[in-house]
Amino acid sequence: MQIVTKKQWLFRGMRAGIPISLGYFAVAISLGIAARNAGFSAFQATLTSFLINASAGEYVGFTLIAAGASYLEVFIMEAVANARYLLMSCALSQKLEPRTPMWKRLLLGYCITDEVFGASIAVEGHVDPIFTYGAMMIAVPGWSLGTLTGVLLGNIMPPFLLSALSVSLYGMFISVFIPEAKKNKIVASLILISFVASFAFMKIPLFDFISEGIKIIVLTVLISLATAIIFPVKEGGERDA
Repeated sequence: MQIVTKKQWLFRGMRAGIPISLGYFAVAISLGIAARNAGFSAFQATLTSFLINASAGEYVGFTLIAAGASYLEVFIMEAVANARYLLMSCALSQKLEPRTPMWKRLLLGYCITDEVFGASIAVEGHVDPIFTYGAMMIAVPGWSLGTLTGVLLGNIMPPFLLSALSVSLYGMFISVFIPEAKKNKIVASLILISFVASFAFMKIPLFDFISEGIKIIVLTVLISLATAIIFPVKEGGERDA
């Protein structure tokens, strides 16, 4: 069914945000434990997760704070860990209607997470920013409440249960791109290539000096650039085979 109203866009985004929120809640429990170990109160940890929707960024921040790092060290590491969101923002901006006002584009900056980006970019044709806002309306409370739960209850939960909860986010993220991969052989091939390349970057000692955030950025740029050159997308949205 074609979406024609803002209300329909909002409800569709909220539905997409439900599985994301459940995955966030499970993973954020362990994040709350890290926050508590860094000396954060329940309120401080929850507010941090509400304002910073980035698992890697928050883990890095809590770890550095616990280690007594300087403001400059935290700033640099946060910039590296979260730099990939710049690439996601650029990609998502191409999915918006050209007449989308600047304030809506800026507000999307708060809404960009790996999973919400995946759900938004998978929408056929142009995506209304309200779709992404709707997804975040559901996803952010799950992330924040999961952090709060981790601070309050994390120390009494057995480690095996925390490990099981952490796996759920990976399953949820896989569910974002699998439908598109089933429809498009090129996308499926790129996913496989990205898995292999990521594994190689992680295991080959030559790349040990590169941080995880930089590795993600380099792989994203190289694979995206190669795909754009080999399989360019026409103005109408069709890809040259």
